[in-house]
Amino acid sequence: MITAEQIKRIREKTGYSIIECKNALEETDGNEEKALKILEKKGEEKADKKSERATKQGLVEAYVHTNGKIGVILEINCETDFVARNEKFKELAHDISMHIAAMNTQDSEELLSQPFIKDESKTIKDLITDAVAKLGENIKIGKFFRLEI
Repeated sequence: MITAEQIKRIREKTGYSIIECKNALEETDGNEEKALKILEKKGEEKADKKSERATKQGLVEAYVHTNGKIGVILEINCETDFVARNEKFKELAHDISMHIAAMNTQDSEELLSQPFIKDESKTIKDLITDAVAKLGENIKIGKFFRLEI
C-alpha cells in the first residue's frame, strides 16, 4: 500500500504533482528508488516533446559573486511570460548564472555538459530537463557573458 508519506517524499525530491508521484509509486509497488527513475524518464520524454517549441519569452538574470569581482549576465528563454515570472524558473536562472560564474563557462555547449556545482550527479542539461518537466514549457539558454576583474 502506498502511503501519503511516500508520496510526500517523492514530491519533495522531484517537484512533480501528487498524482504523478502516486502513479509512479503504484507502478513500482511502492519502491521509491524505482519511482524516481520512472519520473526522471517521464521528465526526459516531456522535455523531448517540447524541445522544438518556440521560446520567445524569458528573463535576463544578473549574478555578481560575493567577492564583487565576477559577474554573469544570462539570457534564459521559455515559451510564456507566465513561466518567466515563476519562482522555480527564476531559481533555475540564478543557479545557472552562479554555475557560470564558478566554472568560467565559455559557451552553451560546454555549459550543458558540465556537472552542476550544487549537485554533481546532474548536468546543467539535466537541470533544464527537470525544469521543463515541472514547468511544462520548453526552456533554452540564450546568450551569456561572464566578466571577471
